[in-house]
Amino acid sequence: MTVVTRRVDERRHRAADSPRGTTARVARRAQVSPAAYAFLTIVLLASAFPLWWSFVIGSKDAAALNTGEVSLLPGGNFLENASTVVSTLPFWKALGNSIIVSTVVSGLVVLLSTLAGFAFAKLRFRGREGLLLFVIATMCVPTQLGVVPLFIVMAKLGWIGGLWAVILPALVNAFGVFWMTQYLRESLPDELVEAARVDGASTLRIFWNVALPAARPGAAMLGLFTFIATWTNFFWPFIVLEPGNPTLPVALQQLQAAYYVDYSLVLAGVVLAAIPLLIVFVFAGRQLVSGIMQGAVKG
Repeated sequence: MTVVTRRVDERRHRAADSPRGTTARVARRAQVSPAAYAFLTIVLLASAFPLWWSFVIGSKDAAALNTGEVSLLPGGNFLENASTVVSTLPFWKALGNSIIVSTVVSGLVVLLSTLAGFAFAKLRFRGREGLLLFVIATMCVPTQLGVVPLFIVMAKLGWIGGLWAVILPALVNAFGVFWMTQYLRESLPDELVEAARVDGASTLRIFWNVALPAARPGAAMLGLFTFIATWTNFFWPFIVLEPGNPTLPVALQQLQAAYYVDYSLVLAGVVLAAIPLLIVFVFAGRQLVSGIMQGAVKG
């Protein structure tokens, strides 16, 4: 398998160092106009504004909000509001639960979706296209339709109130399978798979040593999207988890009283819940973009 792995690396290095690839990259950079940068700046500011507005509201007190004055400048009560949120809620337990659920779900979704994508993209078996079409068709079914039977199954297994009831139903999703299938069809040449078979590699060995390295950029995208979606998921955890064992979105819901909502506390909690996502993006964003650019290079 070292021969096959070496071939994959050599192919990528030749593609990256080829004059055609270098010329294309230079041409693309030269075509970027100031108007494009201005448009992207506007999009960036518009995307960041909701988080900034949440921070502004979360840094004020209830009396300042009741005056109805609109200001884009933050107040001086954010640390106090954040301390109230942490002391009022089971914040650290909810944070730990969110980290566990999001990490396990995103990791297993990437692994299982890549396995299924490799099978649909590179293996030949009867009913392959029909089965893939069925998997894609399940994306049209609303999640709410499966809540009652799924809750009954979790209750019979005795998992209501535990994290497994949130983790297991989310381990595979149709979008992940479709994403990895399309990515491996384009990024993994059939010649490499056939060369690995000639070298005597089994199907699982081909997946681990050939398909998985080729799928790394697409898997990184899928992992990041899945982590964010799982971290912010409220609907199913709210139904299946107990109030004393929540994830962060479910815990933040406890800040709302029956007849009164202190939006400064709620949005301070929202900002606290968004900080881990920002940290993940800061650390993973550069590697993610680098992997996408490497995967986009064609030989």
